[in-house]
Amino acid sequence: MEVLLEKSSPTTAALKVKLVKEDYQPKVEKSIKDYTKRASIKGFRPGKVPAHVITRMYGKGILVDEVNHLLSHAVSDYIKDNKLPVVGDPLPDREKADAIDWDNQTEFEFAFDLGLAGDFVVDLEKIDGVTEYHIQAGDSDLDKTIEDLRMRFAENTHPETSEDGDIIYGELVQGEFSTKTAIPVKRVKEDSRASFIGVKVGDEITFDIQNTFEDEAAIAHVTGKKKEEVGELAGEYSFKVEDISRNTPATVNDEFFHKVLGYGEEITSEAHFREKVGAIVQENYNRETAAILRRDIEEKLLETTPIELPEEFLKRWLFQANEGKFSAEEIDNEFDAFAKSLKLSLIRNRVAESHEVKVEGADLLEESRNIIKAQFGIYGEEESMKETIDKIAQQYLVDKERDNYRKVFQQVFDNKVYEVVRGNVKPEAKTVGVSEFEGIIRAEV
Repeated sequence: MEVLLEKSSPTTAALKVKLVKEDYQPKVEKSIKDYTKRASIKGFRPGKVPAHVITRMYGKGILVDEVNHLLSHAVSDYIKDNKLPVVGDPLPDREKADAIDWDNQTEFEFAFDLGLAGDFVVDLEKIDGVTEYHIQAGDSDLDKTIEDLRMRFAENTHPETSEDGDIIYGELVQGEFSTKTAIPVKRVKEDSRASFIGVKVGDEITFDIQNTFEDEAAIAHVTGKKKEEVGELAGEYSFKVEDISRNTPATVNDEFFHKVLGYGEEITSEAHFREKVGAIVQENYNRETAAILRRDIEEKLLETTPIELPEEFLKRWLFQANEGKFSAEEIDNEFDAFAKSLKLSLIRNRVAESHEVKVEGADLLEESRNIIKAQFGIYGEEESMKETIDKIAQQYLVDKERDNYRKVFQQVFDNKVYEVVRGNVKPEAKTVGVSEFEGIIRAEV
């Protein structure tokens, strides 16, 4: 067997593989021999089919299979042994492969196009000019969070008289048109809202459909029409009130504390509750700023590590690999995002190699546990729950249908590489308030 690499540019090459009979014949003969033992052919006893019969019936197929098997290993082994920075998959020369005469040839030559990443160096010392934000949440931010939580756990009541913020249920009528619907008072324009406040069950409200609600979406919601149809509606409609619904913010008491933090938490006072919620809010902000810092560091990594890619090869590979699911134009439009992701992956692999980053089984289980806890909204963890969480996490990890093992492995790997990079970066620390941080994020969008 002869394997030859011919580079046409720093990022493209052709890999040629030549096979002679001595390379594949022993494997072909072994396969034929195995067939004689397994084949069930009329006129022959099981396991006693002559080799020449198998050769006549299946010889060509066996030859093709064994050559392709040998070829696949030759290509992958050459790439691995020579540490070629291959991107995408080798693309076979279909024309050359289709021209093979399997009935008469004994020597074969195959060719593959390769895409290679250009040589690059990752210098973590070049990463500077990055800001690490620290959000300082104040009492007003905590108050707002608690008010939001009170609304999330609000009690639904049905008062006798409507107020601003209620939802009024009833029948909407105009001529032959009639529908049961709900009118959120907050979707009514302010100058028309008085007609919907102070009403009771049995009252009838008359209003102009086009001048009462804040937008077309609200009209569509109330009438049950499509948004593009509401422009055709006109005139006065009558609405007979059948029910009033109001969400009353949850009372700040022990029951509310347990609903928010779970029954495993022992809350001794409202001040203790605020302290616990404040810690969770701060943890959420820390997570958000950590994500921003990671994004900025990875952007700097890309900025300071130029990598040349075989753009045309990769576009061709993406088109073939996706079996025509995406057009060439769609691939062109999304290529920059793909190239960015690929470059970051190459950089991560280089950092992992130079710093001997390894992913252990315990790492995968711990990440799975974190995923499960996040899905179920578990902030703390009681000892009695640990065994259950572990069991669910293990089941999650081995779910082949969702490919969870690969996803979790990649997440853990990326996190470990980031830890290495983060350890070499010294960002500028900056403490900001919640509103200031939100302004920074909006400015970046």
